[in-house]
Amino acid sequence: MEPWVSTSRLERVLDGRLDTAWVATQWAHPAARVIGVDERSNVSSDDTGDALRWIRPGGDHDPEHHFLVGTVDDEPWFAVASTPEGPSASLRRLGAVLPETEGDIATTAVALVNWHRVAPYCGRCGALTEVREGGHMRWCGHCSRARFPRTDPAVIVAILDDEGRLLLGHHAGWEPTRVSILAGFVEAGESLEMAVHREIREESGLELSALRYVGSQPWPFPRSLMLGFVARAVGAEIRVDGAEIEWADFYTPAQVEALVASGELTLPMTSSIASRIITAWREGKLFT
Repeated sequence: MEPWVSTSRLERVLDGRLDTAWVATQWAHPAARVIGVDERSNVSSDDTGDALRWIRPGGDHDPEHHFLVGTVDDEPWFAVASTPEGPSASLRRLGAVLPETEGDIATTAVALVNWHRVAPYCGRCGALTEVREGGHMRWCGHCSRARFPRTDPAVIVAILDDEGRLLLGHHAGWEPTRVSILAGFVEAGESLEMAVHREIREESGLELSALRYVGSQPWPFPRSLMLGFVARAVGAEIRVDGAEIEWADFYTPAQVEALVASGELTLPMTSSIASRIITAWREGKLFT
């Protein structure tokens, strides 16, 4: 699997958003568009749930509530917190059907809106902070401190045995047939490689030899950055933790094809990095 390279046309206008007056002019731009993110993290969509639903901005720009996602071909896109009124769809659905640029816009909108919902106060002194940089920073005037959206790194790992079979596991709480590759958050003081070895040991009992990075994906549920790896298992004796991972096994591509066709296995949604990695393995493009 080759590293994924984005073809998104979204420009995050890092310099422009430092200028409050310039951001306000973008709100007044005749081609500006606004999408809403509701409390369920769903994004405003059309009736089918397969396309974004947007409106033109109205009234004056409110920096506390109108967040500049970026521009596409010099046309600005904004995000706002919205009520659940009107059609909406989750990123899990939209990510599988939207063009890459619009998927990038929706993902960034969800990440920004959700951050502002939970982080209005300074984590150091407790004072109410002020939104700046078009929604990409909050400023605490009491202790003169900038706060930026937090991203939590998580590793997700395709584990191959000596025969090239892939480990798929079932997470507690999932529907009975659903499986995926194993994943977990990076802990304080860990490198990504340390997190991979620890998580896989904890969840499957397996030790790893070869380890290679393959790509990443922003996943704002609530604020993760998924970092994908492929690794080689030392041995094939699986000992799941029984709490987070209820069962797991190694599969050949032919076995996965047959079990998916029969409905005995359900693979991750196509919008996820897990799906992209599993697809690369099924197509013979994933190597340690």
